[in-house]
Amino acid sequence: MNNFRYYAPTEIVFGKETELQTAALVKKYGGSRVFIVYGGQSAKKSGLIDRILNNLNENGIENMAMGGVVPNPLVSKAREMTSAAIQFGADLILAVGGGSVIDTAKAVAHGTANPDHDLWEFWSGTPLTKSLPVGTVLTISAAGSETSDSAVLTNDTLEDVVKKGINTPFNRCKFAVMNPELTMTLPKYQIGAGAADIFMHTSERYFGEVTGNHLTDEIAEGLFRTVIRFGPIAVNDPHNYEAMSELMWCGSVSHVGITGLGSKGNAGREGDWACHQLGMAVSALYDSTHGATLTAVWASWCRYVMDTDIRRFAQFARKVYGVEEADDRCAAEEGIRRTNAFFASLGMPLSLRELLGHEVQEEELIALSETCSWGHKRTIGAFRILDYEDMKAIYQMAK
Repeated sequence: MNNFRYYAPTEIVFGKETELQTAALVKKYGGSRVFIVYGGQSAKKSGLIDRILNNLNENGIENMAMGGVVPNPLVSKAREMTSAAIQFGADLILAVGGGSVIDTAKAVAHGTANPDHDLWEFWSGTPLTKSLPVGTVLTISAAGSETSDSAVLTNDTLEDVVKKGINTPFNRCKFAVMNPELTMTLPKYQIGAGAADIFMHTSERYFGEVTGNHLTDEIAEGLFRTVIRFGPIAVNDPHNYEAMSELMWCGSVSHVGITGLGSKGNAGREGDWACHQLGMAVSALYDSTHGATLTAVWASWCRYVMDTDIRRFAQFARKVYGVEEADDRCAAEEGIRRTNAFFASLGMPLSLRELLGHEVQEEELIALSETCSWGHKRTIGAFRILDYEDMKAIYQMAK
């Protein structure tokens, strides 16, 4: 097991009607002028935004709300919200939504605390030294952004659209309000994509450079089994509280970092993350649902890299699915097959053709590989380092 430092400061308030504790949490973390970030009209139509506004108003907390965040969140919207938050004098940013809303709220917090910088500077390498506190009322079990140190934005103002993430302790939310009942009105496709994303956050860490992290592996394998069990139930019966609560908790644990402790990753981060980079390039070019981009490339990535450590894939199959095949390669292949069956049970695509709805052409493979490699300027992965040609080969396999 490699050396590691672990820090997970987010206060989690979990259960029914917990959104009514929002004002108390805002006060606890120093908020008196709260800027609320949300997405489309569902949060308004459901009455959630009004319940939160009433809760804040009844407790004497000034507030301003702004919606319009879209999936694969845009830097242009984050800039617009940042300008409004600065003018309002916000001292805490509250996200009401899922990963895209939370990531946007984090960007707004960074931009508001640093008005002399354009917020994209922080996504381009400028060190972040201060930010505003961020809280969240979670409505989608998927990204795990409520407990993670990461935030992803798409820069839609560039000629070549770029989707990038940053990791910083300033991305840690101060609190997360998690009521599983708030996720029960989601479309089934969104629930399925969320379950896939949760699975993949653990997969990316599980398939890092691993040196005998037995307890970490047990935690990851248990999380895999729980998502595999309850994900399809949640898709088929969104009002099943047990399934929705298990999925919500899995989402937070999957991205809080604990399932990768002790592994060695890329650029100091635990785990591999190649599939996320491959999927993010698809999202950047086609605006595809994030979880669906991951399921479209996962099996191809597995088969491309598994000879690097076939025993790892065999362990995954045996510990997660109970595969009894003695031969490591046969066991590994069975684990991949069963995972694809799980993705299919969520209604997720297993190829780029299924995802995009057309046969992917050569020029598209080139564009995806150029986008993923930042124009041949970077490699991805840690389990196996992948360059432009590797990326293109995986996209080809995933057609």
